[in-house]
Amino acid sequence: MRTLKLVALTLVFILISSAVAEEDQYEYKSALKTSQAVIGKHIGNYSLVDSEGNHSELADLRGKPLVLSMIYTSCYQICPMTTRHLAKVIGKARAALGEDSFSVVSIGFDTTVDTPEAMAYFGKIQGLESSNWKLFSMDANEAKALVADVGLVVYPSANGFDHIIQATVIDADGKVYRQVYGQAFETPLLVEPLKDLVLGRPQPQQTFFSGLFNKVKLFCTVYDPVRDGYFFDYSLFIGIFIGAVIILLVSLWLFKEWRHRRRFVRD
Repeated sequence: MRTLKLVALTLVFILISSAVAEEDQYEYKSALKTSQAVIGKHIGNYSLVDSEGNHSELADLRGKPLVLSMIYTSCYQICPMTTRHLAKVIGKARAALGEDSFSVVSIGFDTTVDTPEAMAYFGKIQGLESSNWKLFSMDANEAKALVADVGLVVYPSANGFDHIIQATVIDADGKVYRQVYGQAFETPLLVEPLKDLVLGRPQPQQTFFSGLFNKVKLFCTVYDPVRDGYFFDYSLFIGIFIGAVIILLVSLWLFKEWRHRRRFVRD
């Protein structure tokens, strides 16, 4: 009898665990679908307060690509780990594309806790003070609207909040261009869309030569998985030079042969 009860309890446990797993999987898939659905849509303009208490607007950051990370400062593990990894990849992106080629911000969505002082402390702990990285607080209603704009689904939980870990890449016009997921994502997942936005699109008042230089830099800035970084590949120019020399030498030889035969026909 006890054996039958034990078997029955085991089956119930398995069914409950399976149902919970399916529910968790469904929530993740649903949240991921919501996150992907905002790609191509414009982000609204919202009021921001930086970590020093200064007021500004999100639209002030337009004009260059933007990497936006939504966090909450009472998260003591995931958000700090994610931010530190993001900062490491941002450093590699700036080394490849230019220090001021794009902007980076972290915005607290837990508005009752994520005050300017809390955001300042979070930035200090993560080493963001000297990295040209802005941290903002927001009004509760506007934070809720921004969370929806970037496609972030947030669930309150016993540990704080459950949400997909994402960094949102926004183009210079304020449109969502790419979502990057995970605590420790691979470097090209963030740098490649930034490279496309910084180098692959015409800039205001861009001259022909600067545009041509950006196109060349876009093509020749490549990722090295061994060093986990980007470098400018000069092999293209070496190949072009060698090819040009070969063409020149062949052309000279053909011209020489043509003149030789012409003289032979005359004689």
